[in-house]
Amino acid sequence: MKELTDRALNAAQVQGATYADIRIVRRETQSIAVKNGAVEALKITEDQGFGVRVIVDGAWGFASSARLEPEELERVTALAVQIARASALLKREEVNLGPPEKHVATYRTPVQIDPFNVSLEDKIALLLAADEAMRREPAVKVAKGNMQFIRERKTFASSEGSYIEQEIIESGCGLEATAVNEHEVQKRSYPNSFGRHQGTAGYELIQAMDLVGNAPRVGAEAVALLSAPQCPSMTTTLILGATQLALQVHESCGHPIELDRVLGTEAAYAGTSFLTLEKLGSFRYGSDIVNITADATVAGGLGTFGFDDEGVPAQRTPIVRNGIFVGYLTSRETATRLGQRSNGAMRASGWNRIPIIRMTNINLEPGEWEFDDLIADTDEGIYMEMNKSWSIDDKRLNFQFGTEVAYEIRGGKLGRLYKNATYTGITPQFWASCDAICNEKYWHVWGTPNCGKGQPAQVAHVGHGAAPARFRNVRVGVI
Repeated sequence: MKELTDRALNAAQVQGATYADIRIVRRETQSIAVKNGAVEALKITEDQGFGVRVIVDGAWGFASSARLEPEELERVTALAVQIARASALLKREEVNLGPPEKHVATYRTPVQIDPFNVSLEDKIALLLAADEAMRREPAVKVAKGNMQFIRERKTFASSEGSYIEQEIIESGCGLEATAVNEHEVQKRSYPNSFGRHQGTAGYELIQAMDLVGNAPRVGAEAVALLSAPQCPSMTTTLILGATQLALQVHESCGHPIELDRVLGTEAAYAGTSFLTLEKLGSFRYGSDIVNITADATVAGGLGTFGFDDEGVPAQRTPIVRNGIFVGYLTSRETATRLGQRSNGAMRASGWNRIPIIRMTNINLEPGEWEFDDLIADTDEGIYMEMNKSWSIDDKRLNFQFGTEVAYEIRGGKLGRLYKNATYTGITPQFWASCDAICNEKYWHVWGTPNCGKGQPAQVAHVGHGAAPARFRNVRVGVI
C-alpha cells in the first residue's frame, strides 16, 4: 500500500503541489432487517477507492477514483492538481494549514467479538425472536428489527511524512413497534429511535442491548400510547431522558460549534451558526453545571477513531466549561484562523468525498444526581424520552422537539403516561435553565449514524454522551 501512496504523493509534488495527501478506503457493510416475522432485507456490500487532496498555488484540489491502480493514481493526482490550479484563479486567500502534522501509526477499534465472525443465521434468529416478542400485543401491527455492521480500513499518507493505517469497526441494532387502533397510530423504539443505536464496538454491543428481553416492553408501551392522554400545554419543569438529550446536544450544541459553519463555508445545507467568533471564551452557553466536551477517544463512541482524515490525532476538546463557550470543532485550515492547531474533526463519509468538519462525540458531562432523587426533587413537571421529531433553525437557536413517550411528574413521582409530547426553546436560554444532571451511572454515549452535511451530501456517524437532566420553565405541548 505504501508504494501506491508514495507514487501519488510524488506525482503531486512533481506537478507543483506544496501539500498533498491520499486516503485509501476499503469498506465492508452488512445490514439485516426483519419485519413481522420475515426477513425484509439482507445486504452485504464491499467497496474501495481513494481520494487525493492537493494544494497548488494556494488553493485546494480534490479528485477520486474506485480503481486502485498505479496509472489511475497518477491520472487522478494530475486531475486534482488541475482542479487546484483552476480554483486558485478565484481564491480569496491562500490555504494555510499551520504547523505540519507528521504521524506514523496504526489504530484498530477494540472489539471483544468480531461481528463479521458471527453467523447470519444467529443474527437473523435474534432479530426474529425480538420481532415475535413485540407482536405478542395484538394491537402491534408492525414490528421491525435491524442490525448493521461496518468494517472500514483506511490508509492515510501525506507529503508531510504521515502514514497511518486504521481499522474502524461499528455495530448497531434497533427495534420498533407500531401499534394501531381505529383512531391512533403510535410507535415505540429501542434502544434509540430512527432505526438503531450504533457504536464503535463488536458484537458485544448487540448482546448488551438484550433485544429479546426488551421487546415485550417496547410492544406494550406502543399499545399503551394509543389510549394515553395528550401531553398538556404549559410552561413547566422538564426532565429529558438520555437518548432525547443526546439529540438535543447534537442539534443545539454539536452543529453550531462546527467552525466552517461559523466562517460561512457551510451555509447552504442546514445553515450557519449563532456562535460567532467574538463569543469564544466569553459567551454564556448554559448554567454553571453545563460542561460539554468533544471527545474522539471515548470507548465505544460512534465518533471515536485514532486519527481524523487529515491525519490529526483524536483528542478531547473542551467546548463549554461551567456554562461558558470555550471551543469549536476545527480543521487544520480553520484552526489557524484562531491561532490554534486542529482538534481533529475533519472526516469524510467515503473515499469519494473531501473531508469536512464533523462532530466526533459531543458529550454533556455527567453531574451528581441519582435518577430517582432527581424525580423525587421535582414537585411538578414532565419527563420525556426518545425522539420522535425535531426542528431547529439554520443558526441553531430556535428549536422544537417531539418525543415518543412522556410521563407526568407530580409530588416527586412519575405519574400518567402522555402521548405526542413536544417541547420548545431557544438554545442558550434552554441550557441556562439546566439545574441538575444525573451521574455517571446513567451516562451513555449514544450513536447517531445519520448526520447530514455538505454538498455533495455526506452522512456522518457521530456520538453523544448524556445522562438525564432537568430544565426549568420550559414550554411543552402546543402553546
